[in-house]
Amino acid sequence: MATTYPSAAPGFGKRTAPSQSPRSASDFAHLPEREAYLAQFIDRLPEGAAIDIKTLAREQPRYGQQAVRKALTALCEAGHLWRELEKVGDGVTRWVRRTFFSRTPRTESWWKSLVNSRRTGGTTPPEPGPPPRSEAYRALAELGNANAKLMLSAKDCEALEPLAAEWFARRVSLEQFLHVLTNDLPHSVSAPGPFVRKRLVDKIPPEPPAAPATIPRCAGCRAPVPHSSALCPRCLSTPKAVAEPPGVRARLIAEVRAVARTARERTARERGGRERTGRQRGGGP
Repeated sequence: MATTYPSAAPGFGKRTAPSQSPRSASDFAHLPEREAYLAQFIDRLPEGAAIDIKTLAREQPRYGQQAVRKALTALCEAGHLWRELEKVGDGVTRWVRRTFFSRTPRTESWWKSLVNSRRTGGTTPPEPGPPPRSEAYRALAELGNANAKLMLSAKDCEALEPLAAEWFARRVSLEQFLHVLTNDLPHSVSAPGPFVRKRLVDKIPPEPPAAPATIPRCAGCRAPVPHSSALCPRCLSTPKAVAEPPGVRARLIAEVRAVARTARERTARERGGRERTGRQRGGGP
């Protein structure tokens, strides 16, 4: 393919971006089938190959000009392709389009830095790490893996992120989110972004019910009361036990035992006196 594919005029055609990741089978797995096919096709073309719409449509067997045009636009949105208008010529000025391709997706700011560095002879700054993404953004990005018909671009995910965040604010799990959004899809989805937006609006679940208020309970018997520091009428009418000073109970017990012992002794003396009196009356010894 590299020896027979047509080249563009000098200075035009494919320009490969620097600092790309090594080629692997999963380079374009995040893209829809058409975009992934064309991205892989362009990735294997040599530097300077013609990658305009007409040439690509003629040189690969699957897609015509209209499909190629849409696919290239999608590759720009996904960060793999950058098309820049540049002013050239001395005296008579004209504008030409330079096209850059990167196997590794790049941000818009990185592409602009690359183009400026080429013009000024500077160095291209390294690609910054991806910013942390919210649960809603990650769920939208996961839709394409759950069903390829709903493959969203990065711009789609950013635009729909607030709508998806409302789902998760209503305690929807990721599994529930993916099931509702990908369930019962039509035969084809030509515009995943607007389609997902409509589903996010039309199928959002209701807000969860408020948590039931805690019922105040009486501290004495746990019966319902107006507020947490109150006692129920029954507990309010029950006399409170008076706290005993230390040692009172022991002294009371000792006194009761002493009284009982004295009573027993007095009873024993009285019984002994009656027995002696009886013997005397009976003439006994």
